[in-house]
Amino acid sequence: MKQLNRTELEIMKYLWKLDKCYLKDIVEEFPEPKPAYTTISTLINRMVKKGYIGFEKKGRDKEYFPVLKRNDYFKNHFKDIVSNFFNDSSSQFASFFTRNTDMTLEELEELESILKEKISRKKND
Repeated sequence: MKQLNRTELEIMKYLWKLDKCYLKDIVEEFPEPKPAYTTISTLINRMVKKGYIGFEKKGRDKEYFPVLKRNDYFKNHFKDIVSNFFNDSSSQFASFFTRNTDMTLEELEELESILKEKISRKKND
């Protein structure tokens, strides 16, 4: 799966948030100064051709929806990061992440809880 560029990712974030929407709804999500409708329309048409976005005709308008699922994109993107920067080692990534971020005690405890639950499930498989 190809990595989305910055603008494509921004459009996809709005689509993931809105689920189904019209061009005007997407443009409205952008901060001021808002991009031109024609610019966003062109980008969306390209993303439709790439298979990231689908649409349903509603009269003269198109109602857009994400074809590319948020979790699928980020899961794949995460795998690329781990592969390219951490020698394909999730533990190296986790070590880097916990050492190089300013996590609160509550966040660390939550992470610990998640890991314990995952370990328990793996042992029971």
